[in-house]
Amino acid sequence: MDEQYMRQALHIAQYAAGRTSPNPVVGAVLVRNGRVVGQGWHCQAGAPHAEINALKQAGELARGATIYVTLEPCSHHGKTGPCTEALIRAGVSKAVVAMTDPNPVVAGQGLDKLRAAGIEVVEGVLAAEAAKINEVFIKWITCRFPFVALKTAMTLDGKIATCQGNSQWITNAASRRRVHEYRNIYDAIMVGIGTVLADNPALTTRLPEDSRNPLRVIVDSQARTPLSAQVVRDQLAPTIIAVTAQAPAEKVEALRAAGVEVLTVAAKDGRVNLRELLKILGARCITSVLAEGGATLNAAMINSNLVDKVYWFIAPKFVGGCLAPGPIGGAGVNLIDEGYSVEDISSEILAGDILISGYLRNREGRDVYRTCGRTGESEINCTRREIGPPDHCGPRNHV
Repeated sequence: MDEQYMRQALHIAQYAAGRTSPNPVVGAVLVRNGRVVGQGWHCQAGAPHAEINALKQAGELARGATIYVTLEPCSHHGKTGPCTEALIRAGVSKAVVAMTDPNPVVAGQGLDKLRAAGIEVVEGVLAAEAAKINEVFIKWITCRFPFVALKTAMTLDGKIATCQGNSQWITNAASRRRVHEYRNIYDAIMVGIGTVLADNPALTTRLPEDSRNPLRVIVDSQARTPLSAQVVRDQLAPTIIAVTAQAPAEKVEALRAAGVEVLTVAAKDGRVNLRELLKILGARCITSVLAEGGATLNAAMINSNLVDKVYWFIAPKFVGGCLAPGPIGGAGVNLIDEGYSVEDISSEILAGDILISGYLRNREGRDVYRTCGRTGESEINCTRREIGPPDHCGPRNHV
């Protein structure tokens, strides 16, 4: 039964996907005498945690109940009080926890406090599933570096555009909707200047419900972004244009006067150092980045070991042409064995298109997101612009 109730907690945790950054998504279910008496999830950063919402719904029925929670209850004071104290006061008798807090500064302290109060604690129930739904938080809290997903779309013969540069639309409407669903949950979307010049994209989320726009990040070493570009003039989402010190000053000032933030980043081989750019974003509490660039940016991100996950859309069509570009540019590798591998793969059919998702491993065979070597901090202080709450913040009746 522990797994059954934990799956329910994992399910409701994901109602807030993309809304809790820089905090994790967490779900909690309270069970007494074989009956669910309360449930809740963490709705957004600064709002009550999942355990508190579940306790509020349960009321006095929480006394003697078992709580199933997807992440170790917090034990320190931040924007909200410690959940451990609330659980102890409510008289919960048992806590079943999927995984401990990955923050190395605080990990395990919440469980210790529950045990010290006489509450039975069971750890590790569906731990792998819990880690998967919080892969973004785990990467950021331990590395202070964003989780990076690369999205690309190509034809069956491996082309992202025709020889003439036409690319709209390679995939179908179902695939394009899925991309907007990804934009809806990532903190930032990143493209290169080539994409801006070729397509003039808005880089916004266009869903009929519960939609929010991510931060837009344009990698533009020489500040070539036109003032007429949608990402400059539409004001639908904040925009950062990352340039190098070699960018013409008059172009930089014109972009700033137009209302976008121009960020000067250290150069590498004459271009924006992507690792430094991501480090800056991580310091601003941007926990996740969806890279939707073209072949040049894709190659630079992959060759720099910056990509954690890929979303690879394949349309069942051919365009041909030796000069038609593929999804990964640059010089490439010399030997097949030197290439990158994608593991933990999942695939699905979207109205005929194929979507392959998986996690990238670098050439040394290590998970990219596990090689940062940084440690977290107990208090998260964010200065980035808030993306706004969803329109629901409590237990749903239909769960």
